[in-house]
Amino acid sequence: MTYDLHIIRRFLSGYFVLVLGLIVFFVILHYVEYIDDFMDRGATMKDVFLLYYPNYIPEIVRLISPLALFISAVFLTGRLSQKLELASLKSAGVSLYRLLVPFLVVGVVVTGYMFWFNGWIVPQTNQVRLAFEQDYTKDAQGQAEFANIHRQNAPGSVISVNFYERNSKTATTVTIQSFINGVMTERIDADRMTWVDSTASWKLIQPTVRKFDLDGNMTQMELALIDTTLSILPRDLARTQGDVDAMSISSAKEYLDSLRRTGANRLGRPLVMYYSKFSYPWANLILILLAVPLASIRRRGGQAVQLGIGLFFAFIYLALMKLIEPFGYAGTISPLVAAWAPHVLFLILSLVVMWRVNK
Repeated sequence: MTYDLHIIRRFLSGYFVLVLGLIVFFVILHYVEYIDDFMDRGATMKDVFLLYYPNYIPEIVRLISPLALFISAVFLTGRLSQKLELASLKSAGVSLYRLLVPFLVVGVVVTGYMFWFNGWIVPQTNQVRLAFEQDYTKDAQGQAEFANIHRQNAPGSVISVNFYERNSKTATTVTIQSFINGVMTERIDADRMTWVDSTASWKLIQPTVRKFDLDGNMTQMELALIDTTLSILPRDLARTQGDVDAMSISSAKEYLDSLRRTGANRLGRPLVMYYSKFSYPWANLILILLAVPLASIRRRGGQAVQLGIGLFFAFIYLALMKLIEPFGYAGTISPLVAAWAPHVLFLILSLVVMWRVNK
């Protein structure tokens, strides 16, 4: 038990030092890349360093946590191996599986924490980060779907919008069509449609209402405005690539259900991002399972070689996630598969490596 606590303490110390170092490295690199955007668009240094980056750090921690755990595990296990401490433990009857226990304890705790952190804390800070990027960077995470939007308002009711302005919550050239058994019964055309927060309803400006009876006869009315309640909300009309990033798991589920209900297409990206909220935290545990057996073997070249081999596998893992995701975005493969496949593949690889290593 004393030795387990010793390993846990050293493991966590290395992890926190690496997280801090990678945060500093990432912030400096990011600032150098985007300083021209910040200056050109009028962002003050106070906003950049006291608003933007403090709200970016949780996202950075989410992304680098698996890598930091992996490097810390490789480094610590490699030191134990090079100093022959592992050999002494094995001679005393301590197997690699037993040595893995304190690493797994840390891995399980961090994985559980990162699931909560990724699912509920990071989305709150991402709201500020994404809004800042939208204002002060030229390549913010995707622009909204602004034009030619078609949504299902209800069964038998479809709304079409020529252009939607997200900030003012105003749609232009709006058509609402109602059908019964495939036959149009009503059509409303309006120049503009604006969301009213106080009443949680839409206001149609200068609508023309056409109604059709069973014989095909039409009656037409031209009005100044109509207040109407639709099942479609402002967020259903326009969406960006970063919407799900700025939502908690529960909010993202409601958002995706709303998009499905309104007949929105191109749901691959938000679905992959949603499923990744569940799958990505497991990378923290899986990379530990891979790191310990890899680093437990003494190699010529010492820890530098072990770290190099470990980083090679880690970057393949992270690169595989990025390579598979676009196929999920495009619908070539299921978004669920795109989010989980790299983790399942590397879990299998980790178990195989552990099985083949001398226990």
